[in-house]
Amino acid sequence: MRILEIRERTVPLAGNVANAVVNFSEHTVSLVALISDQTVDGRTLVGFGFNSIGRFGQAGILRERMIPRVLAADPSTLLASDHRTFDAAAIAATAMRNEKPGGHGDRAGALGALELAVWDLNAKLGGEPAYRTIARHFGHSVERRPATVYAAGGYYYPGASMKRLREELKQYRSIGFDAFKLKIGGAPLAEDMQRIETALDVAGDSARLSVDANGRFDLDTALEYGRAMQPLGLRWYEEPGDPLDYALNRAIAEAYDGPIATGENLFSAIDASNLVRFGGMRPGKDIFQMDAGLSYGLTEYTRMIGILEQHGITRAQCFPHGGHLINLHIAVALDLGGCEAYPGVFQPFGGYPPECDVADGLVWPTEVPGFGLELKRELRTHLDILT
Repeated sequence: MRILEIRERTVPLAGNVANAVVNFSEHTVSLVALISDQTVDGRTLVGFGFNSIGRFGQAGILRERMIPRVLAADPSTLLASDHRTFDAAAIAATAMRNEKPGGHGDRAGALGALELAVWDLNAKLGGEPAYRTIARHFGHSVERRPATVYAAGGYYYPGASMKRLREELKQYRSIGFDAFKLKIGGAPLAEDMQRIETALDVAGDSARLSVDANGRFDLDTALEYGRAMQPLGLRWYEEPGDPLDYALNRAIAEAYDGPIATGENLFSAIDASNLVRFGGMRPGKDIFQMDAGLSYGLTEYTRMIGILEQHGITRAQCFPHGGHLINLHIAVALDLGGCEAYPGVFQPFGGYPPECDVADGLVWPTEVPGFGLELKRELRTHLDILT
């Protein structure tokens, strides 16, 4: 058994939405296909993965460094001990051969796309959904169950109004979501507070609304927003400042009584370790949003969780960034606190296909083999081109 070919396609994100820092209209995603020599019912088994949403693709790193290393390796070194599946950790290590430690930038997303495709392929080899394959590998229950989910929206649109924001969140509620996340920091404080009040009116409960500054604020501005929002009792205050400014994060945690969420821009286990050692994060309270697609894949992501648990932080505090099918399967498989969804935005990757039931704030993974990316109608054209 072997991988015959690895293909990459850079896919643009659809739409013209923005947070407080970036506009996503120029962003791309690296979509990877692992072509195996195995077939089912005459069809070649292919594993698909991608790096995540809201960044840029890493075609050069994949094509010039990582893919050639994997294809040049002895195929037997890439197999799991049962020789019936591929060893994701071994493939990741092979792809990272001769790379210096540190520098956790775009290469973390490049490997994330490649390594996640291994899990999709392994699940297809076993004829089961990816959450079962992942759960079994890491010693968790393989029973089908839902994940708690929230709809990430409330972006800044050209000419947007409070009426549009209200209608957007009501639409999310109508399709089964009962918790929401809103962007802040892209408007003056007074306007953002009006946006928050509008969203609260739809959410009906402050525990069902989070806000996200996307690292925009300096300490004084972050604290000013914190003072204004604290009486509202929001679910969490996400990424107030630069994600690597652990002193700033600690200062906010000491001043703001509500939960703080961060981690989506931390790409390695040592990053996670530094966050819990120096960032003031509180066991049982704060939220960790590291994302396997941005952090070298699932192998590294589980190392991150292990570090959190060593510091008294539970899996219930983990909500991976990136509202898509892959992180839904990961959240279910690893018994995480939940996941986010991007209904209607960041296509063709964001959100879930109709086959995923969403109701009462819960989302169920499908039972098709793999992550089920083939069920995403918007994505299917790109998958077909790769194969």
